[in-house]
Amino acid sequence: MWLATYRLLLWLMLPWVLARLWWRGRREPGYRHRMGERFGLYCTTTPAGPVIWVHAVSVGETRAVQPLLETLLREYPGHTLLLTHMTASGRETAKQLYGEEERIKLAWLPYDYPYAVKRFVRHFRPCLGVLMETEIWINLIEACSQAQVPLLLANGRLSRRSADRYVRVKPLMLRALSGFSMIAVQTESDAAQFRRLGAEASEIIGNLKFDVPVSASAGRLAVEFRRRYGHRKVLLAASLREGEEELIINAVQAVGGLVHQALLVIVPRHPQRFEEVAALLSRRGLQFIRRRTGDAVPPDCHFLLGDSMGEMAAYYAACDCAFIGGSLLDYGGQNLIEACAAGVPVLIGPHTYNFAEATEAAIAEGAALQLPQANAVIEQANRLLDDDVRRAQMGQAGLAFHRRHQGAAQRTLALCRRLLPPNSIG
Repeated sequence: MWLATYRLLLWLMLPWVLARLWWRGRREPGYRHRMGERFGLYCTTTPAGPVIWVHAVSVGETRAVQPLLETLLREYPGHTLLLTHMTASGRETAKQLYGEEERIKLAWLPYDYPYAVKRFVRHFRPCLGVLMETEIWINLIEACSQAQVPLLLANGRLSRRSADRYVRVKPLMLRALSGFSMIAVQTESDAAQFRRLGAEASEIIGNLKFDVPVSASAGRLAVEFRRRYGHRKVLLAASLREGEEELIINAVQAVGGLVHQALLVIVPRHPQRFEEVAALLSRRGLQFIRRRTGDAVPPDCHFLLGDSMGEMAAYYAACDCAFIGGSLLDYGGQNLIEACAAGVPVLIGPHTYNFAEATEAAIAEGAALQLPQANAVIEQANRLLDDDVRRAQMGQAGLAFHRRHQGAAQRTLALCRRLLPPNSIG
């Protein structure tokens, strides 16, 4: 009954799915690229030889899986790696990271309609599927089971809030989760939430995001950013979600600005919001520079809009203190690992349930501070910008925190080795 109801709802939602896909393409044209793939219609040829398929829904997962993909390329030279996405920003990030690698093919993962996912499996014939974090698609998993494709849920995470929702449809979730050959999670807390749904985590492997390398190009770009910023301190407000930019701007104005005429760099989480945030700054009468112009920031300008994709590592490396968005309002927070890897002090708001364990560990190890609201964030940022010693201490704590939690990529690779059929190993 549960499965039939789920499939009926999918069909009833089809007009809305099509309309939303076309609507999102207004702001992000990538959504209108190869739309047939969303329904299992692929015009590309089937890759020759064995295929390892990795699904990374969006930007964060695409970057997190980078160390695993690079290791798979070395370990399995006879294999093609298929990387699938659901979001245009995720696919664009993959093009930036892997565009020159002939053995990595990109495709949209189809929506979870039975006929579409079966076409996907028939077309690519993967010998292993790796789904990142919380990608649990019932019909897709069933199609893989029928085709005897082993599936690994890698870097799995499941917050209590998400688990509370899934418990309402526990029979359906249990059916889906039983289709995984292995479930590898980040933390014991994640394992406990999967157990609530009736599934056992095979392994607790840590978080792949600790293993993401900082590229040399990001370092060079950070130097260029610093040159454009001039000789001033920089507060980065990273990955802000809707409504948070205004809270941060209000807080900066409430305290009379940042100390030492510091520069505030605002980077929205989603590219479709760049124009919205530019309009907000203009309405408030604030002079600002846009990153995409490439212009230097005048000394009397105190705001920069980071309207670029794929450059977050450089933004972190070029700042003196970073606030991680998605945490002031009830969005559940964003990943703070990349900021710690850059050796900068991290500030976060009260809502961090999507990254609870990493956040708690960073705070406990002295790499991050959690504040209750925007005014407190800016007041603490001003104290840090005025205290070189404290910033250095927190930055060193962040680097140590980052080093201490590495190793998930090799542990995930070991699981892939166990699941790959013997006749596919190259």
